[in-house]
Amino acid sequence: MGDGFEGLAPYRRIAAQIRARIESGEIQPGDRVPSVRTIMREEGVSTATATRVAAVLRAEGYATSVPGIGTIAVLPKKLTTGPDRLQMLRATGSGYRPGERVEILGADLVPAPEEVADALGVEAETPVIRRRRMYQDDAGAVALSTSWLPGELAEVIPELLAAEPLPSMTFGLVEERTGRRAVRRRDVISIRPVPVDAAELLGVEEGTLALTMTNHYWDQHEETTEYAVDFLAPGRDLSADHDLN
Repeated sequence: MGDGFEGLAPYRRIAAQIRARIESGEIQPGDRVPSVRTIMREEGVSTATATRVAAVLRAEGYATSVPGIGTIAVLPKKLTTGPDRLQMLRATGSGYRPGERVEILGADLVPAPEEVADALGVEAETPVIRRRRMYQDDAGAVALSTSWLPGELAEVIPELLAAEPLPSMTFGLVEERTGRRAVRRRDVISIRPVPVDAAELLGVEEGTLALTMTNHYWDQHEETTEYAVDFLAPGRDLSADHDLN
């Protein structure tokens, strides 16, 4: 069985294979990536082709050149969005990238702000679940994420009010306990000023403009299961790869 890279040009196929090894943790950040000579010998390609491999990895943010050492592996400082985590959870059983970790900052019932009430389809000030978390990796903060869920879920999923990581994340736990599966979502990317309670956590001044992603999820009954707002940490890129048919 192939690895899915067979249709690519040789230099892109080799780069994609090395990128996959970096993402899986087989090649750790700081390790040297295969040299031009190694690629030529193992892949049977020309010097020009092998040289282009490192250029692709550098352009994609998976490698950097260090004088006196060579080309070493790095992990891109990019945002893993809620939809990314849902896809990873369903595909691998984990919603985290290699080297990524989460700190739960709070989990409680609070009166719904107007924006959240509109998203969840409830009256303003209705008690709703709020979960706040900070995603981090070896490069520092990734994103400050706040999820809002209907308050009635607290009765059947009391873990949602515990300031602890959830083994199957909110998506998996809601589906497991209620049968409500997230089947549709809307993503909104915008620039917002960082509020005071998020500024210190992200290491920026209050009011600093930051990239945000808002995710709205609906279940198979067209009822909202979750509304989430992520503030992207400074220096992070919001990126996505898509197969074009």
